[in-house]
Amino acid sequence: MTAGRVSAGDTAAALGDQADLLERCYREAVDLLRENSTPAGILASAPTPKSSGRNYDSIFGRDAAICSLGMALCGDAELLTAAEAGLLTLARHQARNGQIPKFVKPELAEVDFWYAGCVDATLWWLIAVHFLDRAAPQLGLAERLSANAVRAFNWLECQEHQGWYLLQQNDCSDWADIMPRSGFVLYTNALWYWAKRLYHHPTARDTRRFARLLFDPLDNTVPDQKRIRLMRHYIRNNCRPAPFLLSYVNFSFWGEEIDIFGNILAYLTGLGAPSDAGKMVAGVTALRANDPHPVRVVGAPIAVGSPRWRPYMGRHRQNLPWQYHNGGAWPFVGGFWVMLLAALGERSLARAELVKVALSCRVNGWEFNEWFQGQTGEPMGMPRQSWNAALYILAYHTVIKGVRVFS
Repeated sequence: MTAGRVSAGDTAAALGDQADLLERCYREAVDLLRENSTPAGILASAPTPKSSGRNYDSIFGRDAAICSLGMALCGDAELLTAAEAGLLTLARHQARNGQIPKFVKPELAEVDFWYAGCVDATLWWLIAVHFLDRAAPQLGLAERLSANAVRAFNWLECQEHQGWYLLQQNDCSDWADIMPRSGFVLYTNALWYWAKRLYHHPTARDTRRFARLLFDPLDNTVPDQKRIRLMRHYIRNNCRPAPFLLSYVNFSFWGEEIDIFGNILAYLTGLGAPSDAGKMVAGVTALRANDPHPVRVVGAPIAVGSPRWRPYMGRHRQNLPWQYHNGGAWPFVGGFWVMLLAALGERSLARAELVKVALSCRVNGWEFNEWFQGQTGEPMGMPRQSWNAALYILAYHTVIKGVRVFS
């Protein structure tokens, strides 16, 4: 057995002493978040020469926003202050058109908006502002940032298809920033629907309706719009039936690599039909995508040389099959997986998967590794990753304390 893997023996031992493991992981997660907190907000990972070289020692839009969800629930005043600070830092560096940056380095006055944009940073920021305002109303965050939120929504609506109420994007424009998803992307539109629902946007139901038409094109619905019918026609003639929503849909091509993270978010937010959620969960377990680490973010990685492969995916040999966004297992996504299981009433399975997330965080002496190789389970990426700690806290509160995050 290699040093970084979770073995069957580890799992058996952990199941015999689950409570201690879960409590220990919680304490370690809080300590990590304190370690990575700065006056400007939470860093993506612990500052080291390696993380600095990759800008992980920055306030990332999506990372800081996602982390704030867990930081707001743990009852730690220091972490609540850091969560608030991160959202304020991002707001101060919001673009004139309303977009939230990919990352900010306050000490260098550096603001980065990525290559082809970073659509989900703005989405996660909106979601986090609402969540923090609900969890800590004494901060008055929603009122203080109301003008910024209006500008953020305005920018997003400029990216929206004006007939179908779905966001459109280029390749590599969301968290999976070296994946060839473009056009209408499931992950992005699950967040868009969630943001609209939280802010009582009048077209939230339209977003959900058109998302189901595009991402679940094999149902029996006959759309009124001829252009939707044409796009569904392309897919229906060539798509294999599966218990998953498509990862993206473009004019005449689409993604069947199985975006597990996107599917999890779709059913957590209500974008996907609730009656189909159980089939998706069964599909994930049938693929063993939650073993040994929950959970792989892609079910069927894009192979080198396939029509969907892009040369940039081989950059630094990072996004090869079963690696990084192309089939690696990410513990923070495992936190969302646990929350979905709990939301579906699968309490015992949710707890068992929470144990596995804790085991993943414990690898190499509580290193909270960024991701794991999808087949071998080897720890990869940057250690001491903030959102792994924050999502463990969020999943813990969901399973152990019955908190409902997506209500």
